Amino acid sequence: MEETSLSFDSRYWPFKKYTEIYNRSLQDPERFWAEEARKLDWFKTWDTVLDWQPPFARWFVGGELNASYQCVDRHVKTWRRSKVAIYWEGEPGDSQVLSYSTLYRWVNKFASVLQKLGVGKGDTVALYLPMIPELPIFMLACARIGAVHTVVFSGFSAQALADRINDTQAKILVTADAGFRRGKFVQLKNISDEAARLSPSIESVIVARRGNMTPEMKPGRDYWLHDLLDKADAHVSPVPVESTHPLYILYTSGTTGKPKGIVHNTGGYLVFNNSVYKWVFDIKEESVYWCTADVGWVTGHSSIVYGPLCHGAAIVLYEGAPDYPTVDRWWDIIEKYGVSIFYTSPTAIRMLMRYGEDKVKRHDLSTLELLGSVGEAINPEAWLWYYKVIGGERCPIVDTWWQTETGGTMISPAPGIECAPLKPGSATFPLPGVNADIVDDSGKSVPPGQKGYLVIKTPWPGMLAGIHGDPVRYKETYWSKFPGMFYTGDYAIKDKDGYFWLLGRADEVLKIAGHRIGTIEIEDAVVSHQSVVEAAVASKPDPVKGESVVVFATLKQGEVPSPELKDGIKRHIRSTLGPVVTPDEIYFVAKLPKTRSGKIMRRVLKAVASESQIGDLTTLEDEASVDEVKKAYEQLKKEV
Repeated sequence: MEETSLSFDSRYWPFKKYTEIYNRSLQDPERFWAEEARKLDWFKTWDTVLDWQPPFARWFVGGELNASYQCVDRHVKTWRRSKVAIYWEGEPGDSQVLSYSTLYRWVNKFASVLQKLGVGKGDTVALYLPMIPELPIFMLACARIGAVHTVVFSGFSAQALADRINDTQAKILVTADAGFRRGKFVQLKNISDEAARLSPSIESVIVARRGNMTPEMKPGRDYWLHDLLDKADAHVSPVPVESTHPLYILYTSGTTGKPKGIVHNTGGYLVFNNSVYKWVFDIKEESVYWCTADVGWVTGHSSIVYGPLCHGAAIVLYEGAPDYPTVDRWWDIIEKYGVSIFYTSPTAIRMLMRYGEDKVKRHDLSTLELLGSVGEAINPEAWLWYYKVIGGERCPIVDTWWQTETGGTMISPAPGIECAPLKPGSATFPLPGVNADIVDDSGKSVPPGQKGYLVIKTPWPGMLAGIHGDPVRYKETYWSKFPGMFYTGDYAIKDKDGYFWLLGRADEVLKIAGHRIGTIEIEDAVVSHQSVVEAAVASKPDPVKGESVVVFATLKQGEVPSPELKDGIKRHIRSTLGPVVTPDEIYFVAKLPKTRSGKIMRRVLKAVASESQIGDLTTLEDEASVDEVKKAYEQLKKEV
């Protein structure tokens, strides 16, 4: 763990205000969250702040509100009606700018489209769209009429889409004729047709035009969006819904087992995200905010749509890949729109590190004021590169930890309150109202410096309402390991100053000669070598040690793979972590297999290393990366 702390300008000092707010939030959480809830507009005030029937929580019971109203209507009643809501950038370079009044108009018309197709309160609508404005607009349109949306990432297969439709019994599927991905068209309508054949609940399919394709349209079922909009009403009144009414169902991606449909209710989720978004990003009226996540993931729901739009923020929405058609595409977008808050993943940062600093220096990034990291723990080397090269050594970095299940950020620096001195690689401290701890196998708090399980000890408004249709699985997955505590499934450690360091999933653990060690700890050691920019660790069976370590690494530009370099990396790992985790094999590859959300598919690497079946690759960003990993493995076997 990097122990260097960094400080910034005086607006982030001292640290007394955060401590006072955090302590108050835990001493009287219901009063604290009631104060936060009053920052939203309610049609009816709640009767009870929290109804806690462990492990089920209902927040702001009796209250009524509407998510679409929070994100759109209340802004058009003010000067924000002419403020930019969305800067949209398409992969080919086309763009749109939507003001809040324009967003309001389209949300109303899209809501009318849904109503005229028979969608009402409580119905579920499946959204299978690329990163185009129609996606957040349809989310808000569903919320406007009390419908529940389930966004399915547009990289998923027809079977994965059908599984989610069938689990939610969605009656409407919204898709596009096609979407762009690295200069190629993804035929979304064709995939949707295959999914619809497997989904008896689908009554209608709405098709947005993006690729100017002419897909087959089934009469009586399929409708072009532009045709429906021509007949849509200009205004649809927002439906007041109970605070406990479901806002959306979002499925978590897993390597095994049936995906879990995480349910988030309207009131608690909105209150939590309205608060944490302000605390984490210190949003101002003049801010231009860009989160690079896909809306198909929870980061997109909370940190592109509901959090920012609740605050009337100006957001950037980008359709394409970070390095297409050129490796400086992101820096060009930041310069074009004057982005002041930039929020991305450590995986993306490490990928862009490979291209060096020259591409960055060609662009004026002086508008940046705050940087963010999300998706996994960021290693100190990537943190420092992000801080120095992208942020110009002037921008604090909010390293955020949260999950689909938590609904919003749980552990992070909080510049919107005041920011603690930062330690590269640490998510710092829990946000107000988040009662986090690290415990051992028996559920007892561990001392500083000892690794344990990250748990949340009391309910919070953003927490999942449950797993759709499966309350037993909800209890078993999150509440059975440590009774009375929410089990996150992550390892963490607190240092002597109380800073939280996330160590990755507890199930991503290798057992080598009786020693258990997380893959992320080994990966951090590998990337701390001066020649390595990114690494992923897998294992393969070993008759003596149980498992042996296998490393796949990408090198910095100019570095040449060699046996000497492999030996140097092994020595570095041995000196950093000890001889027991010294890798048996190291493979140099140009790219690692990742999902389209930027997460490394470690199961693919493990399958290659152990020569077993790779399995489903529908979420893969680039299948060529798997071929390259296989080729590197085969080459090393030949050398041996």
